[in-house]
Amino acid sequence: MTALGWDAWLTVAVLAAVFLTLAATNVAADVVMLAGLTLLLLGGVVTPKEALSGMSNEGMITVGVLYVVVTGLQQTGCMALVASRVFGRPTGTYDAQVRMMLPVAAISGFMNNTPLVAMMLPVVNDWAKKFGIPVGKLMMPLSFATILGGLCTLIGTSTNVISAGLLRDKLASGELEGAGMGMFTITWVGLPVALAGLAYMLLAGRWLLPDRKPPIATTDDPKQYTVEMIVDAAGPIVGRTIEEAGLRHLPSTYLAEVDRRGEVIAAVSPTLRLEAEDRLVFVGVVDAVVEMQRIRGLRPATEQVFKLEGPRWQRILIEAVVSDKCPVVGRTVREGNFRKLYNAVILAVGRGGERLQQKIGDIELRAGDVLLLEARASFVEQQRTSRDFYLVSALDDSSPTRHHKAWTALAILVLMIVSATIFEQVPWFVERQFSMLHAAMLAAGLMLVTRCCSIEAARRAVDWQVLLLIASAFGIGKAMENTGTASAMATSMLGLAAGDPYVALVVLYGMTMLLTELLSNNTAVTLMFPIVIAATEALDVNFMPYVVAITVAASCGFATPIGYQTNLMVYGPGGYRFGDFLRFGGILNLIVWAVTMLVVPWAFPLQR
Repeated sequence: MTALGWDAWLTVAVLAAVFLTLAATNVAADVVMLAGLTLLLLGGVVTPKEALSGMSNEGMITVGVLYVVVTGLQQTGCMALVASRVFGRPTGTYDAQVRMMLPVAAISGFMNNTPLVAMMLPVVNDWAKKFGIPVGKLMMPLSFATILGGLCTLIGTSTNVISAGLLRDKLASGELEGAGMGMFTITWVGLPVALAGLAYMLLAGRWLLPDRKPPIATTDDPKQYTVEMIVDAAGPIVGRTIEEAGLRHLPSTYLAEVDRRGEVIAAVSPTLRLEAEDRLVFVGVVDAVVEMQRIRGLRPATEQVFKLEGPRWQRILIEAVVSDKCPVVGRTVREGNFRKLYNAVILAVGRGGERLQQKIGDIELRAGDVLLLEARASFVEQQRTSRDFYLVSALDDSSPTRHHKAWTALAILVLMIVSATIFEQVPWFVERQFSMLHAAMLAAGLMLVTRCCSIEAARRAVDWQVLLLIASAFGIGKAMENTGTASAMATSMLGLAAGDPYVALVVLYGMTMLLTELLSNNTAVTLMFPIVIAATEALDVNFMPYVVAITVAASCGFATPIGYQTNLMVYGPGGYRFGDFLRFGGILNLIVWAVTMLVVPWAFPLQR
């Protein structure tokens, strides 16, 4: 290896420390990465501008903006609608992986994989909870499936676009002669690689993927509420069975009985067909009640919610514990005139696990009762210091779903995908490009303007942990670039080829794959491209198979969470540890490497 300076060895030491800390401890990944970047900044390896360059990176900002788009899709129920149509009802973990990975990989071929993962994360998470599938069995396959699917077309991933752009510049300058990369040039290699990768994940996932809950998962809530919902006559579930309507597998809740025109059906069969105005009685924990409020075709049994001021989408769900000073203690909800007194409506009452048989208005409130309320967010501030309640807390992400906006949100999503796909490579205005960032910002703005999501919800939706991880990875990658560490490693590895074109292909792929895991996909392909062109000229061989090989290698970062930003996005929600990626993704890296080395020489001859 070329002699390296002290700054390069400091970079190597910091990288090693970061990897060891992530692998051996449970310290938050964003804290570890920021600590590593801070050491490089203090050591003078990167300037403040370079350290913070990730904060202004277009890819990182795009991910942040996409959280707003996803919020609009969630709050309108659009993503739940898509999931129910596309994913269906899995019979187990393996079936869930098949149902999720195949359509996601197919969509990823025609849509950039980063926004696809951003949009599918909450959908897959809710889907897993609903059917009792361990989320750790789905989140890593979600990221990997989008990466593999993105290999099948030029626009499937930003890495492909960058590689094609670098090649186009070389051809335009006259330094190279030949054809560039078209829409389906990489498909000859990407499709076999994707099929092999998906087969591996389906076969090995049951043993190598962890069955672990994410660190943010809550434990089972001992409080249980009895909630009544009415089947809306104009809703889509009228005439469907309990099973078909998706009311049988609700997490942490069960359908206790159905009241149909005064006749109570206690033993509810999954084949019972729902009729308009059926009154459904559910018993479950608070998270289940929140999810129930989002089911299209159900409305709260109490008509009081429609008498509150303002639209429902401006309200949230709140838990409040009644104190002995509350003026409604010892009186029924109706007698106490609770709605007018507090401008809030009681949806359910929890009382030490006891199931309350009365209707809400007939329940006599006691000190210590836990009330589940629907009210404006201002209720929390107004009553937090009140003597009427011991405790008042808002439930996160609990605004009623705006089902009437679902098709609007879906239209905005389609507009974003189509505009980014068609115009990404088409100059517009003054030699600028309509990138994924342009499309995402347009979609986010439309979500707010059309009120598919509120400004407050959009602010809460941004996952700063993921964004800090991505930004830190760019800063550390810049340190490796500045010190010459990456180039020195690549050049030294190339010496192992000993003039053999095929060995050079294998070595260049391996080096690109290593840089992807240490830096990021886009940084790896940018660093390796000039080395590959120089190597093909020295060997007097066709440049295309080598360019395709490093494009695949740079796109396929499976062994570490920092290798690809979609891996960072699923790292926390999946409850993963650093070693989980190395174990499951490391083998996938080797499989993709082997398949690529078999297919590339067949699809693109090495000799000129």
